[in-house]
Amino acid sequence: MAIVTARIERTPYETHLSTDSQVIVADEPSDMGGQDRGMRPGELLAGSLATCTVMTLRMYADRKGWPLDSAVAHVEYSNDPITKRSLFVLKLILNGSLTPDQRARLSEMADRCPVHRALQNPIDFETILIEDPITSNL
Repeated sequence: MAIVTARIERTPYETHLSTDSQVIVADEPSDMGGQDRGMRPGELLAGSLATCTVMTLRMYADRKGWPLDSAVAHVEYSNDPITKRSLFVLKLILNGSLTPDQRARLSEMADRCPVHRALQNPIDFETILIEDPITSNL
């Protein structure tokens, strides 16, 4: 998987996320002190789940030769600061001349996308402070 780099400079909260070939902007809304030039971090997280879900469904339907015209995933993400639990509510719309069995199978497959599985399982983190960015292997 590609390395994603986030860079913030002096503009309050405007952050550029980049890979070797892509750049997107993240930000906070103006009422939080940002410029509202991009999605908030939690929205990007929900967007990762939504994107992975519909891509997984597209791949599965194509492989099966099913008539899925489009798939739409609406993801609502919330985090309870008291219980320290996150909740993702995914509402799925499947368009096309699908049978009830195909629709049910696609609904099952929605929960099998790689991002869903990553979020569902225990996650470990490792943070490494780079003291000398010039000589680092980033």
